[in-house]
Amino acid sequence: MTAPLTSRLGLEPGARAVILNADDYGMCRAANRAVEELLLAGHVDSASLMVPCAWAPDALAFAAAHPQADVGVHLVLTSEWTRYRWRPLTGTGTSLVDAAGYFPADVATVERQARDEDVAAELSAQVDAALAAGVDVSHLDNHMGSVYGLETGRTFLAPVLELAARHGLPFRLPRTTDGMDLPPGDLQPVLDEATAAADALGVVLPDRLWTHPFALAGEGTPGEEDYAEVKTGFLDLLRRVPAGVTEIYLHPMLDDDELADVADYGAPKRGFEHRLLADPDVAALVAAEGIVRVGWRDLRAVQRGER
Repeated sequence: MTAPLTSRLGLEPGARAVILNADDYGMCRAANRAVEELLLAGHVDSASLMVPCAWAPDALAFAAAHPQADVGVHLVLTSEWTRYRWRPLTGTGTSLVDAAGYFPADVATVERQARDEDVAAELSAQVDAALAAGVDVSHLDNHMGSVYGLETGRTFLAPVLELAARHGLPFRLPRTTDGMDLPPGDLQPVLDEATAAADALGVVLPDRLWTHPFALAGEGTPGEEDYAEVKTGFLDLLRRVPAGVTEIYLHPMLDDDELADVADYGAPKRGFEHRLLADPDVAALVAAEGIVRVGWRDLRAVQRGER
């Protein structure tokens, strides 16, 4: 039986550890400016970079120039926005595109039409591109959960776990659905099978994966959730963190004109998350609760036998 991850990290028994991760790095300029500011200030522990996006070269260059930054690859099979989209690195002549030649907008389409060999080739190309750019890739995770089989039950976890094992990288796959907002149905047996496969390959996984809603409650209405309400909810989320390693992922971005043009919804929430992660009250609560912050690079060190 594998020892608890907290003990493998050298933490005390019962330790409550979190990874504060910034998703969608490289998606647009608004994401890059916010995420880089938070990384340099130590307000987030890691970030996940979307290699196929138009602003990925800018993010890759920053990550390569700042090797202290903990940056992983946010494996992409979907392109969800209406006016701003991206294509596979492996080209448009595969099962990974829609009629317009972009990644599909929704996960269900990916699960129904993507061929396993096309998925494996594309995800491998995304990791290779980040490494070739000089990024010290810390981990792998997945945009919109498109490899988990959440819509139809068809997963792409086998090629992802093989990719993670080949590169000695941990992967965002929680061991429990505890605290997650998921579609109806009991996914724990599927998760148990997947985590057993990861353990067999030596791929390190976090214990839990948490976030909060992507959009503001009541967005666009007079009763739209304000920053104080978002902050209260996030502080409550942190107070509920149990023993083990919990990744909490957010999407911090500048709520500017570019993001408003890119995103069909949720731009104000992403702006609030940028502000939230730098809020001193968040750091104060983490300290008061005795929560330990770790990064994906720490999990990678465990996987590679470096600690």
